Amino acid sequence: MEQGASRPCARSWDSRDAVRARSVSARETINLSTHRIAHCGVGYCPEEHGIFSSLSCEENLLLPPPVGDKAHMMSLDEIYSMFPNFYERRMSQGTRLSSGEQQMLAVARILRTGASLLLLDEISEGLAPVIVKALARMIVTLKLRGYTVVMVEQNFRFAAPLADRFYGRSTAQLSKYFGAGELESKMPVLHDLLGV
Repeated sequence: MEQGASRPCARSWDSRDAVRARSVSARETINLSTHRIAHCGVGYCPEEHGIFSSLSCEENLLLPPPVGDKAHMMSLDEIYSMFPNFYERRMSQGTRLSSGEQQMLAVARILRTGASLLLLDEISEGLAPVIVKALARMIVTLKLRGYTVVMVEQNFRFAAPLADRFYGRSTAQLSKYFGAGELESKMPVLHDLLGV
């Protein structure tokens, strides 16, 4: 998983990519436990948000310890600047937030840890179009700030304009790889993979 995901890539998938996919910042991660992988600067945002219902919005933000590079660790002020509604809702119970706000809170919580590689699992699923657009703006901002974002996403219309690279998979095998510049010519392949 390479840093600098904002640069388009036009090469094909090869066996060296399999090695890179198992390492973070040149550190082998395949046999590491989850908490050790987090200390490599990897943050994971699960599909189900993982918001603690008994904690306020701000307490949810303050809960995770720093595990990544301090240069990537966002302060509460930076979080409130990126997500202005959180400042207003900071004392609200985490589960009193809308589903879209909970999704953004889950991502914001990762940003507080110092993670520079963000793994986002189906973050647009079931959300209103206005929230999906806000998530897209957030991802663009994070990429511009130097974060590497890896999304697993079925909402192709959401993911396509944000992605620099596309990996298609059928069953458990990675079957297709191409850069954003090849997207238009690869649409028939994507239609086959996505069953459209």
